[in-house]
Amino acid sequence: MKVFVIAGEASGDKLGAALMAGLKTFRPDVTFDGVGGPLMQAEGLESRFPMEELSVMGLAEILPKYRALKARIRQMADAIIADPPDVLITIDSPDFCLRVARLVKSVSDIRTVHYVAPTVWAWRPKRAAKMAQHIDHVLALFPFEPPLMQAAGMDCDFVGHPVVAEPIATPQEAAAMGEGTVVLVLPGSRKGEVSRLADRFGVAVGEIAAAVPDARIVIPTTRGVHTLVQEKVAVWDVPVTVLPPGSSEKAAWFKRADVALAASGTVSLELAASETPMVIAYDMAWLSRMIIARMLMVDTVTLVNLVSETRVVPEFIGKACQSGPIADAVLTVLADPEAQRDAMRVTMQRLGQGGEAPGLRAARAVLQRLDQPSIQDQ
Repeated sequence: MKVFVIAGEASGDKLGAALMAGLKTFRPDVTFDGVGGPLMQAEGLESRFPMEELSVMGLAEILPKYRALKARIRQMADAIIADPPDVLITIDSPDFCLRVARLVKSVSDIRTVHYVAPTVWAWRPKRAAKMAQHIDHVLALFPFEPPLMQAAGMDCDFVGHPVVAEPIATPQEAAAMGEGTVVLVLPGSRKGEVSRLADRFGVAVGEIAAAVPDARIVIPTTRGVHTLVQEKVAVWDVPVTVLPPGSSEKAAWFKRADVALAASGTVSLELAASETPMVIAYDMAWLSRMIIARMLMVDTVTLVNLVSETRVVPEFIGKACQSGPIADAVLTVLADPEAQRDAMRVTMQRLGQGGEAPGLRAARAVLQRLDQPSIQDQ
């Protein structure tokens, strides 16, 4: 069995590696070709070029690399068409991956699978119908996504969210972090996010620390923003522990924290896995804020709220992202965290916690659908 697989960023590399391991479990004869990072390479992929070439986000960042990316899209499509695999699996990175799939489908009937459904439930719902023109099968991370993909004309299986397979610190490991009220601060994993949020988070943290004398502020960082975070917190009015990228203590601090103040994103699910109560805050450039506000189709962007079908996690988005109300919300959650913990347990259960690992579920779904006619063929 021959699988061509493409991932364009670190999160996709993790999904791809788990999927590849699952495919090898069910089909020991499987071989892989394509593009991926170190985790996928460890599972047997010889990447055709460095995955980092595809890890580009934002219009300003993409434009200087547009020609190079377009050439890579053509290169991947030509390689797939010249030596057809049993299935093409593209993982997230839709601006690159779906363009490859479109070129492949324009001249072949190679089966195409896309891992991670577009967020059509939040905005731009027409993306699903457009995607259905060249994608046969979608592997979804959230249980409410399959009906939306199927309605657009694609097969779709919920395979579980990778957060349920992430290791969680034990109570003993958390206790080893010491005494005090731990406030975890997560201002984002991209420089633009940190630049917009860190100053406001800093003021909020100052107010929280004034109300909670034993507060300990801890900020985990990623490689791309570690230096920027250090620069930003240097002017805060409270002492801060900044964890380096890849810190072995990160999971313990997530479990130990009494409350978290976090940028919007999948980090809310990491916090939920550790049952850490949270407040979510986010802002963006003025123009993006105006456009997205008009297009947004949901009344919350926090994944715990969406999956649990509650609204227990306070969020401060766009113009509401102000330090004073954020600090008040953190103190309120700190005083009464149990409603959130109930919602977090529901969230993790609905995302597949306690069941088969997402990589195995994804592999099983790919293999079971290979021998069945797709919705498009029926």
